[in-house]
Amino acid sequence: MQKVKCIITYDGSGFAGFQIQPKQRTVQGELEKALTKIHKGSHIRVHPSGRTDTGVHAKRQTIHFETSYDIPEVNWKRAINTLLPSDLHVQEVTLVPTSFHARYDVVEKEYRYYIWNAKEPDVFKRNYYYQFPYHLDIEAIQRACRQLEGAHDFTAFSSAKATTKGSKERTLYQVTCEKHGSELEFIFRGSGFLYNMVRIIVGVLLDIGQGRRETADIAALLASKDRRLVGETIPPQGLYLWDVKYEE
Repeated sequence: MQKVKCIITYDGSGFAGFQIQPKQRTVQGELEKALTKIHKGSHIRVHPSGRTDTGVHAKRQTIHFETSYDIPEVNWKRAINTLLPSDLHVQEVTLVPTSFHARYDVVEKEYRYYIWNAKEPDVFKRNYYYQFPYHLDIEAIQRACRQLEGAHDFTAFSSAKATTKGSKERTLYQVTCEKHGSELEFIFRGSGFLYNMVRIIVGVLLDIGQGRRETADIAALLASKDRRLVGETIPPQGLYLWDVKYEE
């Protein structure tokens, strides 16, 4: 058996998320359909570094699959891409040891969230940015970002629907917000993320930027471990799984 690792990129606009679902178009569904065709009808299961929701994009998502075929890396890439739709693409293929696992071996993930902060919406950005027309105090947001760095229990910033068992503690190495013209870019690098965590955090940061919350609220919310004290989960289209890192 050969284990194959792929780095894939996709535009999440046309997918009902990564995970396979009946009667829905998903990233996993399209990948497995292509691999099953290559394997002449034998079903091949793909394992991702993690799932993304409906409308969420990926610059560098990682998957692996097992195969009895002995095919060079460059040929795998060509064969899979020939069968994939135009909004999903394999960037890199590597043959890896059988011990490798796309999900369990992750050491760091990076997510980015993009906001179009202008009075007038840009219709061409509607699937790729969260359009937010209100004035924001960027310095207040940046101060709040620093409060989120380090190891914390992020229960309050996790979806109530999350199925994660065990500790909700995660370590964030970087939480930053920069404004370039009308574009706001949030960067989150961490050991791992809970379900909807980035979208919930950005929602709170936007409240702080509008003066609806104080920077000091971050510590209180983390200590509370109560999702009900935090606002709505903001929309998915501004979110990108940017990179996934493994031990060399």
